[in-house]
Amino acid sequence: MEPFIRSAALTGYADLCRALDVSAASLMARVGLEPDILADQDRWIPASAVARLLELSAEASGRPAFALEMSGLRRLSTLGPISLVIREEPNLRSAIEVLLRHQSLYNEALNCVLSEEGGLATIVVNLRLPETVKTWQAVELTVGVYHRILRDSLGSGWRPLTVCFAHPAPHDQEDHTSMFGPIVEFGRPFNGIVLYADDLDTLNPDADPQLLAYARHYLDMVTAQPAQTTPEERVRALIEALLPTGRCSIEHVARSLHVDRRTLHRQLAASGHTFSSLLDTTRVRLATRLVAHRGRSLTEVASLLGFASPSAFSRWFRERFGCSAREWRARGSGPQ
Repeated sequence: MEPFIRSAALTGYADLCRALDVSAASLMARVGLEPDILADQDRWIPASAVARLLELSAEASGRPAFALEMSGLRRLSTLGPISLVIREEPNLRSAIEVLLRHQSLYNEALNCVLSEEGGLATIVVNLRLPETVKTWQAVELTVGVYHRILRDSLGSGWRPLTVCFAHPAPHDQEDHTSMFGPIVEFGRPFNGIVLYADDLDTLNPDADPQLLAYARHYLDMVTAQPAQTTPEERVRALIEALLPTGRCSIEHVARSLHVDRRTLHRQLAASGHTFSSLLDTTRVRLATRLVAHRGRSLTEVASLLGFASPSAFSRWFRERFGCSAREWRARGSGPQ
């Protein structure tokens, strides 16, 4: 199944695009992502779409280090509930171990590991994405985020021993050396950061044992909740992402999940659903929010909900809500 990632992974994306004079909305549309997701950090979106978006953005902006620049705009809170625990861990080693143990809470495509040997520690970055998806920018974003966490703990003057990338070197490596230091190697067998193992024993002077107990209890409650791993939840998320693109068909959804149409039908039927039923309930949920927002025209709402024409949307809305969208909006719910 297609791995998903919290939309918080795109923190800073719109701001960086704006600074580089490229259209975030048009680039997101090319990979089937709706700009509205940037306002909700806890939305789960296809990791492959994010990887493709980063590659397109680097190309459109002419900035090979686009993802590295994005990593500089991230905060620890971007990681979600796990950040509460990391802040209170007694040392850097335990913080990194928590981050690795619960990486699926913020990015299901991550499979990073920490290894130690001969006084050296290596954080190896692996992304579980289809081979057809280019991941250079996604890898650099992940390495940049880990580097930021390490530097925040070890001080701004800290430098890793080596930063390794499996992909070829860009023509201009100035941004990489500015962030990581002079020893950045490309074309290596792995992606990751090498540092002294002793650095991991650095104490966290702000750690509060009492707060750590509360934070760990909260994280335990979060991880005990059902994860978004069922076919139904994945299909719902993809429907919401694909509706505004006009490509929300079962064929496109099945392709995004790397299964065929028949398999997807069978998986949904096992939980008592069909693609059509999920499409309709998702549209109903989105329509109540979009129609209530008077800043959007009803023609725009029809497009965002994936209807071929405003008239088709009008017929559907009346069937589902018992009145026209204009009448429903006039009742005065939602943002003005």
